[in-house]
Amino acid sequence: MGPQVDPVQSDAQLPSRTGVVVVGGGIIGTSTAYFLAAKGVPVVLCEKGQIAGEQSSRNWGWVRKQGRDPRELPLIIESLRLWQGMNATTGAETGFRTTGILYLCETDKDVAEREAWLEYARLHQLDTRMIGPDEVDALVPGATRRYKAGLYTPSDGRAEPQKATPAIAEAARRAGALVFAECAVRGIETAGGRVAAAVTERGRIACDSVVLAGGAWSRLFCGNLGVALPQLKVRSSVMRTAPLQGAPDVAAVGHRFAFRKRLDGGYTIANGFSTYAEIVPDSFRLFFDFLPALRLEWETLHLRLGERFIEEWRTPRRWPLDQSTPFEAVRMLDPAPVEGDLAQARSALSNAFPAFANVAVAQQWAGLIDVTPDAVPVISPVDSLPGFFVATGFSGHGFGIGPGAGRLMADLVTGDAPVVDPSPFRLSRFADRPRPRPHAGL
Repeated sequence: MGPQVDPVQSDAQLPSRTGVVVVGGGIIGTSTAYFLAAKGVPVVLCEKGQIAGEQSSRNWGWVRKQGRDPRELPLIIESLRLWQGMNATTGAETGFRTTGILYLCETDKDVAEREAWLEYARLHQLDTRMIGPDEVDALVPGATRRYKAGLYTPSDGRAEPQKATPAIAEAARRAGALVFAECAVRGIETAGGRVAAAVTERGRIACDSVVLAGGAWSRLFCGNLGVALPQLKVRSSVMRTAPLQGAPDVAAVGHRFAFRKRLDGGYTIANGFSTYAEIVPDSFRLFFDFLPALRLEWETLHLRLGERFIEEWRTPRRWPLDQSTPFEAVRMLDPAPVEGDLAQARSALSNAFPAFANVAVAQQWAGLIDVTPDAVPVISPVDSLPGFFVATGFSGHGFGIGPGAGRLMADLVTGDAPVVDPSPFRLSRFADRPRPRPHAGL
C-alpha cells in the first residue's frame, strides 16, 4: 500500500450546475481548483478515489528549479514562489522548507553535463552554481569519497507529498470549491460543439468547462472523447526511513541514490538512476512518439512485459456514460515497489554516507508517473472541444511544479493573462514535425 495521506473532507451534495469541473484530486487538480475558486469561479473537484492517493503522495517531495527542461523554467520559478508561501496560503503544514538541492558529480563527464545545464540557469538568473569539493563536503559531510564538484541551488527545497496536496484541497474548499472523493467522472456531454456537462457516477453536473488533471489516467479519459493524447506510464519506487540523527539537511542525488530529509526526521530515499516502464498495448501504438525519450533514458529505463499488458489490453477504451467505467473499476493505482532498486539505492547511499548504514526502513511504495514524449507537461485547451482543458503528463516533475501549473490552468480557463507563456505546454505540439524532443528527461 501507498503512504498514509492526510484526510480531506468530502462535500455531501453534488450540485446540478457549476462553472468548472476539475477531474482528478492530485496536486495539479487541487491547485487548479484552488486558483479557480480564488478567482471567484464556481468549481467542483471530483476524484475517483482518495485525494492525493496516487503519484501526488508517492513522489520524492522535491521542489526544484535545478535540472529542469528549459521550457519548464518560467513555470517552476513561479511555482517555487508559490511554495514559499504555501503554509500561509493553506493555513496548514505542507512541509515546504527551503533547504537547497545538490547534484553530486563523481566524474569529469558529470561535471561537464551539469555545467552545460548552467547556461539555461544563467538565462533565468537562477542562484544555481557549481561548487567545489570543499563546499560539497560542508553540505553533505561524512562522505567516504571526495566528490569532484556539485551542482547546487540554495533556493530549491522540499515538501511533504502526503500533506501538501490535501492541504491545498482543503484550502480550495475554504475558497468556495466543492470537493468530492470516491466520485469518478465518466465523461463529458457536449452541446453545440462544446462542453455542456460532466457526467459522474453520482450524476450529471452542467458546466461551462472541464479540466482533466487525471495523471496516469488522462490518456484513457481523452480517448473516449476522441482526443489523441500521447502519454505512457513509468513506475518509480520510494522508501521512507525512521528518524535519523546527524544526516544532511540538503536534498541530494548521487550515483544510484537520492535522498531528502522529512519533517518527521526520517528520509525519503530512491534510486535516482532507475525507472520501470511496463510494456502495454499503448507502448506499440506510441512507439515512434516516444522513441527519442527511449534513447535519452536508455541507461536508466527498464522495460518489462508482465500482467499489466493483459490488464490494459482488457481495459475498455470506449464506454457509454450511463454505465460503469474503468475509473470505477480501479479506484487507485497501487503498483508494487521494485525492491531490488530500493535495496541498491540504500546500499549505494550507505556506501557513500555511512550515517545511513543502519537506518531502519519504515515503508516502501511505488507510483505510476504520467509521461509525455518530450517529458514536458500538457497544460492546454483542447482545440477540437471548446471548454475542455488538459493538465497532465508532468513526467515526474508534477509535485514541484504543481502550484504554478494550477495557477496557469486557472488563467487559461478564465481567459486571464497567463502567469507564464503557455505555448510550450500546448497539446497541439505533438502534431508538429519534427516531433518535440526531450531535453532533461524524467
